[in-house]
Amino acid sequence: MATPAPTTCLSSPRLAGRVAFLLFLALFNVVTVSAAEPSAVSSDAGARLYRQGILPNGDVLRGEREGGVALTGAAVACLNCHRRSGLGTTEGQIIIPPITGKYLFRSAAKNVKDLNLPHVAGYRTQRSPYSDATLARAIREGLDADGRSLNYLMPRFRIDDAAMASLIAYLRELTSAPVPGVTDDTLHFATIITPDADPVARRGMLDVMERFFIDKNEFQRGGARIMQSNSRAITYRVTRRWQLHVWELTGPPAEWERQLQAKLKAEPVFAVISGLGGKTWEPVHRFCEAAALPCLFPNIDLPVDAEQDFYPVYFSRGVLLEAQLIAHDLLGRVSTAQPARVIQVYRANDIGVAAARALQENPGLRGMKVETRVLPAGGAAADVSAALRDLHPHDELVLWLRPADLAALPARLPPIAHVLASGIMANLENAPLSAEWRTVTRLAYPFDPPDQRAVRMNYPLGWFKVRRIPVVAERVQSDTYLACGIVAETLNEMLDSFVRDYLIERIEVMLSHRLITGYYPRQGLAPGQRFASKGGYLMRFAGPQGIKLIADGEWTVP
Repeated sequence: MATPAPTTCLSSPRLAGRVAFLLFLALFNVVTVSAAEPSAVSSDAGARLYRQGILPNGDVLRGEREGGVALTGAAVACLNCHRRSGLGTTEGQIIIPPITGKYLFRSAAKNVKDLNLPHVAGYRTQRSPYSDATLARAIREGLDADGRSLNYLMPRFRIDDAAMASLIAYLRELTSAPVPGVTDDTLHFATIITPDADPVARRGMLDVMERFFIDKNEFQRGGARIMQSNSRAITYRVTRRWQLHVWELTGPPAEWERQLQAKLKAEPVFAVISGLGGKTWEPVHRFCEAAALPCLFPNIDLPVDAEQDFYPVYFSRGVLLEAQLIAHDLLGRVSTAQPARVIQVYRANDIGVAAARALQENPGLRGMKVETRVLPAGGAAADVSAALRDLHPHDELVLWLRPADLAALPARLPPIAHVLASGIMANLENAPLSAEWRTVTRLAYPFDPPDQRAVRMNYPLGWFKVRRIPVVAERVQSDTYLACGIVAETLNEMLDSFVRDYLIERIEVMLSHRLITGYYPRQGLAPGQRFASKGGYLMRFAGPQGIKLIADGEWTVP
């Protein structure tokens, strides 16, 4: 019997629904396959029921608890508790069991060596086996295989025979296919580099990845090990070698997806770790989502903001988060009764284009007049001065410019009191602003201030020093090391349960507990979130000549 959840878990219908559905299958972890062959029913319909709470006829799934509490649709979808992989998770004090075919439709394991079943937290063998009929009865009537009432939190579901058959068919095949990129002794990973990636950062990233993979493999302990659990032995491999595949893309972005499809076919991989891009990452994001391939923490300053997608996971929204921080500042400081002009300056064909668009489209700024001044791609430094003509004292100037353009700002400060600039594009605390410009400029900064992150950076910088890795792009190399470490720690907990969806789900669970977070003060991923760091600061220059960068306010999650 599952341990009841704390009362606070039932403070909202949605959480109550999650706990209730959790309990629903917590009580039948191990069931038998009926003697008949699997029915030829639609697993697509079962997938919709499992993931969205939508029945095959288009109606929403309905669950009722004692006391007349009714929950419908997505609130009682299996995915909420058992997750996309079907391998379960935890909810408060309750361990949510796996419900995929290899666990759910399995006879109680009497053999002391159940060699082909990977260990998953929550899998317990001491259960009476279910048939399809008793499983359907449990779902509809709340009675277990022995006729005992299930916990009162377990809803009774109105599911007809066709819907039930679809759900069972889906569970039979869920995560049952062979996992690409996984062999008996090797895990294959890729990293993706776009043709417009900075060559110095590229070399720094690969230095870190190659050394990390060497270290991982040097500590490999070969062979199979036995772990005792519930009077049975589970055989699993303590570790596998890590093999890195570097996928270098060429040509325009329109060709990248085709190249990636060919590379994945030639070199099947379990996941993509880190990676490096320039002005666009969208084709890579789209490919990974379509291929159901985890793309974990690439070095991207302009990620794709699509949290409804599952497989791409990022550290931060990058310049899109900076746009939110700037909008938050403008809304808190500028009176809409006397709307100011917001003048945005950026280079064409750079990531500032998307950042400026995000700021302009922010709903809160509709009372302000937002103008954009576009510098031609590959233009001269004189373009910057030309874009800053006719500024007025009440204007708000926003600069989405790289260091070369910031260095070309006119020596004479325009008649303006406030300037906001992208910290990422300006090279953070190394922004080449003159002392005069520093008096009026604040940087959007989606990282911890330099002084505060220094302690956390001791570990990766120490690792680079011991491994004799030149620090040529500190943030890229730190994030790459962090990405590799997150994947390694997660896989250590997963043992042999190599399922791509499960990898992402376990990263969600463990990420908020990590002490080493690099440039970010805190990280966390809840289900449905794909950006681990969600806030930032506005930073101002202080001290003689404005040489020190300090936070102008608290950490803000806009």
